[in-house]
Amino acid sequence: MRRHRRHSTAFKRQVVEEYLAGAALNALSKEHDIFRHLIRVWIEKYEAGEFDEEIEAANTHHEAQAKIAALERMVGRQALEIEFLKGALASKRFRRNAATSAITGPVASPSNEDAS
Repeated sequence: MRRHRRHSTAFKRQVVEEYLAGAALNALSKEHDIFRHLIRVWIEKYEAGEFDEEIEAANTHHEAQAKIAALERMVGRQALEIEFLKGALASKRFRRNAATSAITGPVASPSNEDAS
């Protein structure tokens, strides 16, 4: 049973170029231990221009830029969450230190009449 393998773009290009140079599909399949159908798929992609190094580099660059943008959005959301939680923590500390009672409410400040 054949195992699942990943092949480099250079290898795929090499196999397709061997086929285009006149090598038989069956011979290539046996020589490289890959399915004929897979070689046909590679031929179609090669003819569509998917194995060009410039296109591959552009796709890699585009994927990297998209990943960077997603990470920047995530960092922005996390920064907002941190600020929100800092504010919530600060307001909770303020309320905890205030002299209040669940029954009577906040303590009244002494008036001038009480001092005499």
